Amino acid sequence: MTRSSTFPRLSLWLYFCAGMVFCMIVIGAITRLTESGLSMVEWKPLIGFIPPLSQEEWERVFDLYKQSPEFQQKNFWMGLDDFQRIFFWEWFHRLWGRLIGVVYALPFLFFLVRGMIPQGYRLKLFGLFLFGGAQGALGWFMVASGLVDVPAVSHYRLAAHLALAFLIMALLLWTGLSIARRGAAQAGDAALYRHGWIVALFFALAMIWGAFTAGLDGGLIYNEHFPMMRGDRWIPDDVWPAGGSIAWPALWSTPGGAQFAHRWLAILAALMMAGFWMRARRRGAACMAVHALGAMALIQPLLGILTLLSGVWLPVAVLHQAGAAVICVLLVINLQRVRPRPARNIRQTAN
Repeated sequence: MTRSSTFPRLSLWLYFCAGMVFCMIVIGAITRLTESGLSMVEWKPLIGFIPPLSQEEWERVFDLYKQSPEFQQKNFWMGLDDFQRIFFWEWFHRLWGRLIGVVYALPFLFFLVRGMIPQGYRLKLFGLFLFGGAQGALGWFMVASGLVDVPAVSHYRLAAHLALAFLIMALLLWTGLSIARRGAAQAGDAALYRHGWIVALFFALAMIWGAFTAGLDGGLIYNEHFPMMRGDRWIPDDVWPAGGSIAWPALWSTPGGAQFAHRWLAILAALMMAGFWMRARRRGAACMAVHALGAMALIQPLLGILTLLSGVWLPVAVLHQAGAAVICVLLVINLQRVRPRPARNIRQTAN
């Protein structure tokens, strides 16, 4: 099989998997925002994709949920119908994760057996498979933190779970683009490439603090003013109490502190993105992906502000998380475009 027929297949498969992870990030946002994440108190990696199919099974899983802190402390008013509504999103979230695993694993085995994987990519693709398995385990590790005593997952574990999802999506897309362009020389732009990685760093920090804010329900407070935290204060009491000194740990451990840090990290990330767009235009490297990233430098902060001022209204909050995923995709595309790449000999397979 020729390179022209093999490489596009591999790339399209990886793009499709990245798209599924993108959808997973959106589904995860809905699951969290509808407070559905603790509805399934069992973890059955192999048979957990089967929902309750009988009244008796529904009663069994509902009885298990009744023993959880969330039901006993918050949702004690729920009947079976109410439980089924929150159960759906967590079940669908886990089902989609399993589907991603199948859609990745089966073609990977096919390409591997047929000797269609380019030299140097076998371990990379296997590593991505391991990352997917680790994400499933990390998801349960996160959920388990909310099944003991306090009915809320650890915001640190939530941030780790979300960050790994973004990393997997980025690596799938990066690898697909690398395979598609394998062997092609590209002068690139070293200055823009470095600039792009700085943008990626600030974006990653803003995303992680966004997860901290979500996990601590930080969006439900200080949501009447922007950019000030209150009508008369720029810094919340969590971080800098009146007459006291700055409490740095509050930036990652309290709702107000996490929200404050997320606000300003997001603004810095947006400014970096806008700077990348302007610099690319000046250097003659502007394209649709660059312009889209520049647009997201405006759209994403606006979605964040609307999420805050709306009291975390579900549609806007989901769009805000989807916007972060869009930025991640655009960063990968732009970094691949400006990455300097020397020509090299092409060998299609590792054999």
